[in-house]
Amino acid sequence: MASRGTTETSKLKQNLEEQLDRLMQQLQDLEECREELDADEYEETKKETLEQLSEFNDSLKKIMSGDMTLVDELSGMQLAIQAAISQAFKTPEVIRMFAKKQPRQLRTRLAEMDRDLMVGKLPRDLYTQQKLEILTALRKLGEKLTGDDEMFLSTNAGTALSQFERVSTDLGQFPPTFFPAPVSDQDCTLGLSDLLWFLEAGNQELAGGE
Repeated sequence: MASRGTTETSKLKQNLEEQLDRLMQQLQDLEECREELDADEYEETKKETLEQLSEFNDSLKKIMSGDMTLVDELSGMQLAIQAAISQAFKTPEVIRMFAKKQPRQLRTRLAEMDRDLMVGKLPRDLYTQQKLEILTALRKLGEKLTGDDEMFLSTNAGTALSQFERVSTDLGQFPPTFFPAPVSDQDCTLGLSDLLWFLEAGNQELAGGE
């Protein structure tokens, strides 16, 4: 796929972010309504949303194939989606900020969580889970962590998060083969209008299901 201009890349990124936002909103709505659903209904709905995320991830890989400009722009989004699919990350808002490469917002959220924990507004287990996600996202975004934060990660990281750390690559360190090469000439000549049509169709489908 040939490199495209800044405006076209920006439009493509915006469409991808909108589709990801819709999927994250589905997860957030599901968690907020969890008590109103029986266990089977909750698990089935969550499974369907994660499957949609997996399909979105596959499409993202094809869009990024062979275009290093898009790899630079969208690598954070792909890492965040992988974290959500693997259940290493479970907090939609943290996944959003990770996908959009927003370390400042992640640090702000962590500071708010510290305050909420101190005044009893945030349970310790939820605080630990979300802090682990934020610290992992910051590390993947190339941010420097304190010694205390590194110790918190190594002490509290569960299996899913540890596996995500092992199999994923920090941003800015992707080897050339991290993203698959196009499988056919058709992939190489896929036009921007085709990509935007695909993304807008996906957004309409998600909107129709709300």
